[in-house]
Amino acid sequence: MTVSVEWYLLLSAAVFCVGLFGILVRQNALMFLMSVELMLNAGNINLVAFALYWGNLTGQVFALFLIGIAAAEVAVGLGIILVLNRNFDDIDVTEATTMRW
Repeated sequence: MTVSVEWYLLLSAAVFCVGLFGILVRQNALMFLMSVELMLNAGNINLVAFALYWGNLTGQVFALFLIGIAAAEVAVGLGIILVLNRNFDDIDVTEATTMRW
């Protein structure tokens, strides 16, 4: 018994919507970063689902590259969060507008 591609796409759309909701509503930088990761993982689910549907490994290879890019994005994001915490004693993303020149 196999699961059809539509269920994977539905799961991916749900995960993407949760991530988008987190970006639009939250002001905490850590929650913002986790929401971006949810959106990237929704893209990974799509890539793997279409690779399964078409029967080739191209989507899985792209998903592996996307996981590597997401790891680099987390490293840079955590650095930014540490700077926000050091300068403002808070990780509210609305405070970062005062860091302009």
